[in-house]
Amino acid sequence: MQETVNPLETAPIPRLIARYSIPTALTLMVNSLYNIVDQIFVGQGVGITGMAATNVAFPLVVLVNAIALMLGDGCAANISLCLGRKQQREADDTISHSVTLMIVGGIICALGSFLFAPQIAVLFGSTDTAYAEALSYIRTIAWGFPFQLICPALTAIIRADGCPQYSMKCMIVGAVINLILDPIFIFPLEMGVVGAGIATVIGQVAAGCLCLLYLRRLKTVRICRSALRPTRALTSKILALGFPSMLTQLLTMLVQVTLNNLMRTYGALSVYGSDIALSVYGMMMKVYQIAHSMFVGVSSAVQPINGYNFGAKHFQRVRQTYRMAAMIALGISVLWFLVFLALPRQIATLFVRDNPLYLDCAQHCFHLYMMAFFLYGLHLTTASFFQGIGKPVKALAIPLARQGFFLIPLAILLAGQLGLDGALLAAPIADVLTFLLCLLLARREFSSWQQQGWLSQG
Repeated sequence: MQETVNPLETAPIPRLIARYSIPTALTLMVNSLYNIVDQIFVGQGVGITGMAATNVAFPLVVLVNAIALMLGDGCAANISLCLGRKQQREADDTISHSVTLMIVGGIICALGSFLFAPQIAVLFGSTDTAYAEALSYIRTIAWGFPFQLICPALTAIIRADGCPQYSMKCMIVGAVINLILDPIFIFPLEMGVVGAGIATVIGQVAAGCLCLLYLRRLKTVRICRSALRPTRALTSKILALGFPSMLTQLLTMLVQVTLNNLMRTYGALSVYGSDIALSVYGMMMKVYQIAHSMFVGVSSAVQPINGYNFGAKHFQRVRQTYRMAAMIALGISVLWFLVFLALPRQIATLFVRDNPLYLDCAQHCFHLYMMAFFLYGLHLTTASFFQGIGKPVKALAIPLARQGFFLIPLAILLAGQLGLDGALLAAPIADVLTFLLCLLLARREFSSWQQQGWLSQG
């Protein structure tokens, strides 16, 4: 019997990138809508204090996504590498391990968030006026965390299995449910931020259940009952490959927590005040997540292409994929930079309409924080490239440098010197420095391939 050729090995690179990146980006953008829809309806129905409360909870949502991406991307990366090397047994064991890890991880996230909600609200920068609503919102959305973890984790696995369109459909169902229920719970039922949280949980449960149903129709791997009990060796491999994705999200959460506290402290010293500065920064990060989803869509979509072809020793295809993905990501960066530069007040009006000071603050924050956003896309593409070829240490270096070494220390240092503006200016400086780092790492990697003669193959 003739062996079936995997399209990752033979199909044109542009077609593969489009096939994987478009549904993946749409899936992640729809996932981001959960938080944006909440923020819009809360802003219109509850006001600035309610927006500040949901903003306080947002780093917790990022934390759950971080664990999900570590498990999902780690599983997907190892599956792609194993399939490229024709190691079917390990690929099957990988998906089996990951299912157990996802279920256990989701339950732990839910219980921990519910029990420690008061401490989380204070740690994540809640003001005194927003504390009660932040506490209620955190405890409400905690019930949906098992399913919120399952969705992005299985999205990566479903994508590696060759069906990115399926996960997109699951997330659209969840988002539509959330979109319908949000205004009902917030306005006629007058449930405020709790109503927004309940709508989010119901949408997440629906999307998570649909994703779980896909496990019965896996094509390239299968779940083995004997491998559901995780082993240390394979679990360590999954976590190591997925840790760059988790670190990226954890550092994003740490940035959010740091900036929340800086907005609270230095916003009080500005003309805007703490609640406006905090709510504007949260709104800006929600909108940023839509743009970020497009970059993650491109970078995550090319991961199975890179992983399979690197495992199959088709190095020329790997380099071609990276270059094309980098150009696409930078093009997206430029488009979003123009949007942030030209339409900050229009974006802010979606959330709060009748507060001129809020709109002034939004315009000011967008112009400073997104000043170098036209360079943003490269670092995600480069980190995903190293993750896909099984080099997690180099993949880790990029998000660690941007958020951990550049953005957070600069935000604290510059805020002490320039106040609110200093905290905001840290982001464009970090983007420029990270862009240069990515160019250096990618150039060195491909130069080493040339020295070994790998690029003459495939």
